[in-house]
Amino acid sequence: MSAYEHRTVLLRGGEVHSPADPFATAMVVERGHVAWVGSEGAADAFVSGVDEVLDLEGALVTPAFVDAHVHTTATGLALTGLDLSAAASLADAAERVRAYAAARPADRILIGHGWDAARWPERRPLTRAELDELTDGRPLYLTRIDVHSAVVTTALLDLVPGVRELTGFHDGQPLTGDAHHAVRAAAYAALSPQQRAEAQRAARSHAASLGIGTLHECGGPEISSEDDFTGLMDLARSEPGPRIVGYWADLDVERARALGALGAAGDLFADGSLGSHTACLHQPYADRSGAGVAHLDAAAVTAHVVACTEAGLQAGFHAIGDAAVDAVLEGVRAASEKLGLARIRSARHRVEHAEMLTPESIAAFAELGLTASVQPAFDAYWGGDEGMYADRLGVERARTLNPYAALLRAGVPLAFGSDSPVTPLDPWGTIRAAAFHRNPEHRISVRAAFTAHTRGGWRAVGRDDAGTLVPGAPADYAIWRTGELVVQAPDDRVARWSTDPRSGTPGLPDLSPGRDLPVCLRTVVFGQTVFVRPNE
Repeated sequence: MSAYEHRTVLLRGGEVHSPADPFATAMVVERGHVAWVGSEGAADAFVSGVDEVLDLEGALVTPAFVDAHVHTTATGLALTGLDLSAAASLADAAERVRAYAAARPADRILIGHGWDAARWPERRPLTRAELDELTDGRPLYLTRIDVHSAVVTTALLDLVPGVRELTGFHDGQPLTGDAHHAVRAAAYAALSPQQRAEAQRAARSHAASLGIGTLHECGGPEISSEDDFTGLMDLARSEPGPRIVGYWADLDVERARALGALGAAGDLFADGSLGSHTACLHQPYADRSGAGVAHLDAAAVTAHVVACTEAGLQAGFHAIGDAAVDAVLEGVRAASEKLGLARIRSARHRVEHAEMLTPESIAAFAELGLTASVQPAFDAYWGGDEGMYADRLGVERARTLNPYAALLRAGVPLAFGSDSPVTPLDPWGTIRAAAFHRNPEHRISVRAAFTAHTRGGWRAVGRDDAGTLVPGAPADYAIWRTGELVVQAPDDRVARWSTDPRSGTPGLPDLSPGRDLPVCLRTVVFGQTVFVRPNE
């Protein structure tokens, strides 16, 4: 990275999205940091002292995006392997499985992702017998879109002794819980280090092509493996591409530290998912008996938060259902009574997903200084009165999910992500999903959503000096081809004032549904170009 980092570059002739100057058209980058932003006329003074002048030709420059919740290897495998997210029916999925298996005769194990029976006319997943026939009896691991359950072949089950006795194994149904985790471990263990590295490179390359400069990797013993996690961290240090911030979801705090994780956090499961009926609820599901699965109680949360805080690491939990969220909040509050509220707030502990919230739980997030690491595409995929959430919870409860406006009003820090491969890496689509939430009450401005997907991701890892293009900030930025810049807010009085030049509010692309999203032309991380769109 050294040769490029120390080049001084002047970008000019575009639109630079910067709070330092809402009308900036130019920027100077030096030694991996933003050195100056300003007007076209003032840029002339820098021309003779820089190594390169880049004519933006009217393009938009923004901070690079931060995706605050990613499973990098699984994302790469979905990009390069069997992806069923576009399958329109059971029969379509079956044909895709058959074709993929036939095309990969040498693979020790077949891995695929993305089936969603809730979207299929048949309303059921492929059975093990069907998969055995489609693969000619080879090992196959096929995760549901939420990655909280999977269907597998008999040959893969046979590689996991005792799996039929584990929690979450019900003959004829998708695997969940411990059975799913055991089978996933066997499936990923069958990948060669080369296959893993290829998947990680594919994911980082794809992220860079979308203007993403940082990925928060959410690994853990029930999600990936130590080799996968450390291999990814090593790859990110040795090869250009988006930064990787590692979280290791483990109650063993010292193990997380030894692996180089920023926190014993990420997908440390307090519960499961709504799609797989494993999110932990106060009241039963509307379409099935039971109220989900609790993996951690408040006492376990307290012990973990205390241990992490004392060790100087972030704690964090995966919590989706209202009962799981409340258990996490009860546990963090008890930790604050032991260590003092100021220490808990300054540690910036996190909750991933945080979908089923109440006014009381939102107030607790704000009081405890918890970051809500959320995925707006979940609402775009599964929200609305006809969506999967309404099937699982009933319309009334489903309408309360993902209340971004209430979180912002309460002062809760938001960090946006995708949970890729659960939903795709798609930063502008994520911002659109938050600004045009299926429930108008929960919508936020494009500007607030953009902040959550840039500066919010940096703040979530404890850094307040990054995620904006101001002098002194890391030079992580993306260049975009886009249409006219506007200011979009749910309240149109705000929008009208903000577009008045006197307001000094820098504009952003028009993300109205149906409009083309911006196209990334170049992505730069710490002053180093990690993506250039071909033929531009």
